[in-house]
Amino acid sequence: MKARSKFLVGALAIVLPAGWLMAKSTNDTGVYYLTPSELGTKVARDPSLYETGIKVGARVVPGSIVRDPGGRSVAFVMTDGARTFPVSYRGIAPDTFTDSADVVVEGRLGRDGTFRATTLLAKCASRYEAAPDKYKSTPGYRNAAARSLP
Repeated sequence: MKARSKFLVGALAIVLPAGWLMAKSTNDTGVYYLTPSELGTKVARDPSLYETGIKVGARVVPGSIVRDPGGRSVAFVMTDGARTFPVSYRGIAPDTFTDSADVVVEGRLGRDGTFRATTLLAKCASRYEAAPDKYKSTPGYRNAAARSLP
């Protein structure tokens, strides 16, 4: 066998199993999250989903956030516009967790209809919007799009 053929066989013996392992681990850990409407439909069809680990992506209903005085737990209502679920979370909520924030919660739906979250992720797109016009007239404001790179 020529040296080049040995190299190709050796490379394939390493690359193929490594690629297979990466694809398998991505498939195993990549979890799609449900909307409240999807969760409601699935639970109605299959009650065994109660008390099963699930991820749900939704929006916080404005005015529904109730924080524990100690700051260690929070309750709120999440919605996708069609279906709502009350959520209880024990832990410190992220700084971006506010009314109308998009959230992804991971936990279990109880038979009482309350989603008990073990993980709370919140994102706030408004933090990344363009600066309002009132700030553009402020001295020192520089539009990032107008800057020229060296």
